Amino acid sequence: MEPRRKLMDENGVRLDGRKWDELRPIKMQVGTLKNADGSAYIEFGKNKIMAAVYGPKEVHPKHEVLPDRALVRARYHMAPFSVDERKNPAPSRREIEISKVIREALEPALVVEEYPRTAIEVFVEVLQSDGGSRVAGITAASLALADAGINMRDLVVGVSSGIIDGQVVLDLDDAEDKEGTGDMPVAQMPTLNQVTLLQVDGIYTRENFQKAFELALEGGKKVYQMQRAALNERFFASGQAEAPADVEPAGGEAGGES
Repeated sequence: MEPRRKLMDENGVRLDGRKWDELRPIKMQVGTLKNADGSAYIEFGKNKIMAAVYGPKEVHPKHEVLPDRALVRARYHMAPFSVDERKNPAPSRREIEISKVIREALEPALVVEEYPRTAIEVFVEVLQSDGGSRVAGITAASLALADAGINMRDLVVGVSSGIIDGQVVLDLDDAEDKEGTGDMPVAQMPTLNQVTLLQVDGIYTRENFQKAFELALEGGKKVYQMQRAALNERFFASGQAEAPADVEPAGGEAGGES
């Protein structure tokens, strides 16, 4: 068996040149699809993800109507060309599971009781995958919901942390996700200081768990500022051409599954 390759060098630099607490470059754009009620596009590292929202709309089939609140549906799908080897276009067990995770991460932010007997449908389409697609999808879907005018308590933002070469790091890419020893996707509503998603894969000491969790929260707060900037660009930059909010993070500052 070949020895496991090092994902971080002796100077603490990862394969893509980042330090342990740095996010990948991120770009966001809101209102990218004219035929959806709300939409957003995000590049999170090499992830390229489109999110679309339809609703509130009539519920089909009728027996799924909820009399006192909106029915929230979410669909996460990876395009066949989104990964190195062509993926079967049919929904996989992983996609079904992540669809459920995304719905449950977003629903606490939605004021669903204001839209009884309706459906709010969220679609997350992964055009290119590079690790952390579920948290990037949550981040994009939250922007699309805001773009659709759905009443929300707060935006939801997702960022992952994990462990590579025994070191807790922020925002795992595909190689780190597959070859590392821990992965922790976290989604939160930063203004309300509430966590809507916490998943843990791998074995953590108590100290590493706490460090990874806090690192993901801090990273998420940086991405949250980018979400707000993208929405401001969409709705308040009158007379200016729309442009993606982006950052090239360096020195641990945001500029940023798994």
